[in-house]
Amino acid sequence: MIISCIAFATMWVIIRYASREVHAFEIVFFRNAIGALVLTPMMLSNPGLIRWSRLRANLRRATSGFIATMGTFYAVAHAPLATALSINYTAPLFATVGAVLFLGERIHFRRVAALVAGFAGMLIVVRPGALPLTPGVLAAMLSAVSTAFSIVAIRALVATDDSRAVAAWTFLLTTIPSLVVAAFVWTWPPLHVWPLLGAIGALAAIGQLTLSRAFSLSEASAILPYDFVRFGIIAVAGIALFGERLDGLTIVGGAVILASTIYLAVREAQVARGLAALREAEAK
Repeated sequence: MIISCIAFATMWVIIRYASREVHAFEIVFFRNAIGALVLTPMMLSNPGLIRWSRLRANLRRATSGFIATMGTFYAVAHAPLATALSINYTAPLFATVGAVLFLGERIHFRRVAALVAGFAGMLIVVRPGALPLTPGVLAAMLSAVSTAFSIVAIRALVATDDSRAVAAWTFLLTTIPSLVVAAFVWTWPPLHVWPLLGAIGALAAIGQLTLSRAFSLSEASAILPYDFVRFGIIAVAGIALFGERLDGLTIVGGAVILASTIYLAVREAQVARGLAALREAEAK
């Protein structure tokens, strides 16, 4: 999880540099295409990873991931980095709401309180009426909702599929759609930008592989606290490299959101263990 955080944080910094000369949607295509090139040899050398029966499930995850990536890259290019990341932290909160609305999961007072606190944290970061809702901030919100669906899909997939395949299919299935979108804003990148695009694709592949592996090895409650590593790196990078001013309320809001997310993950793990113990007792 720490490797994933470092990879994604570094990728965000490089995206900001590359977006000065290349449209964010075009960067998404290169991210997907290069990531696919990096991971395809692994898939081909391990035929057991290619399970066509799981294509539909991977396609659902890839669809939400495609929308999330488009929103994230646009937000990174056009919004303060710490603000974009704080909003991105609400994804697990949206995932919990989605599970209640679409999967019929029951929710109790403590989880409701955590959700309310998390969304209050987002309001602290966004401050509607006090700060302008720029296209970058709106893209970050869209990304958070889409990422929520990806989180649910990843958790379901890694329960039965190899985490390497889950990561690889994401790139393979989104390369062509991202090229179609990029075609509307296409300009050939200058020569000096190509190394940045290559680094983005490689870091995305590393981040996805390690994130899927983390979810396959441990409960979300154990790994989500480490995601604050990403916030620290990105906040420092925004100040040191791009002259951004780190708003105190953004830090507070981001901390509230992350704390709510961690609490929800811990609570879900406790409930899952309780249900497992109950089933075991009934079986005896």
